[in-house]
Amino acid sequence: MADLVICRKNCGACCIAPSISSPIPGMPKGKPAGVACIHLDNNYQCKLFLHPSRPTVCGHLKPCIEMCGNNQAQALNYLTQLEQLTKG
Repeated sequence: MADLVICRKNCGACCIAPSISSPIPGMPKGKPAGVACIHLDNNYQCKLFLHPSRPTVCGHLKPCIEMCGNNQAQALNYLTQLEQLTKG
């Protein structure tokens, strides 16, 4: 399937569903799965996007149709399942 060029507005699923084990500014222990990153704003946009302090893992995550689905619910479901399949 084709890659998305940008993230869907008012989604933020990739900032909620997965865990992040690396430090995030203001979240030195990372974030658990299912918890919104503190840098996700009210419009579900990352306030650290393109900022040098943004975690490397976040910069490597690229939106695509498979991951994002057609709406936030589909994206949250897919990413939650992926998190469960990949947790150690």
